[in-house]
Amino acid sequence: MDDLDVSLTRGTLDLLLLKALSWGPRHGYAVVDWIEQATGAALIVGEGTLYPALHRLERHGLVEADWGLSENNRHAKYYHLSAAGHRRLQGGTTSWHQFVESAGRALRATSPEPA
Repeated sequence: MDDLDVSLTRGTLDLLLLKALSWGPRHGYAVVDWIEQATGAALIVGEGTLYPALHRLERHGLVEADWGLSENNRHAKYYHLSAAGHRRLQGGTTSWHQFVESAGRALRATSPEPA
């Protein structure tokens, strides 16, 4: 995977994590479950990817965390969006849609435009 792939993947993962938390606090397993369900299992996020990403978002002030009890009565760290996380999600979603639209337009091109 080259640098472009890594940057696109990380940016996409961050937006998906922020979106997963946009409806309220969730623990890691619930975040992964939401992403899997929302993408029709096209994207599966492993623990080795999930937790470093959540910790990175926490360090950047986009996500905050508190300990609580899960539905199985186990201690779990619950993540929720900060105000900055809400703003990043909104701006990032707009940017993502613009990127996809522009990239799609370029990839559908059948010949170069005349200069």
